[in-house]
Amino acid sequence: MTIEIIRKVLAWCAVMNIGLLVWWFILFVLAHDWMYRLHSKWFNISVETFDAIHYAGMAFFKMGTLLFILIPYFALHIVG
Repeated sequence: MTIEIIRKVLAWCAVMNIGLLVWWFILFVLAHDWMYRLHSKWFNISVETFDAIHYAGMAFFKMGTLLFILIPYFALHIVG
């Protein structure tokens, strides 16, 4: 496997992960009440807890994408 192939894979992973993060954010903003009603049927949580869980989840997902996909992608651009 060449560096070029790894860079292309990381680039597509970044595009898909950022797309998923944007989709999650849009769904969270536009369908917040529906999502809360759906999840509150399964779990007994307040709106504040629900918002905090999603905010933390999005932050964790964004940091994971940055650390494990974007930084290696840029490092391979510098090396190769």
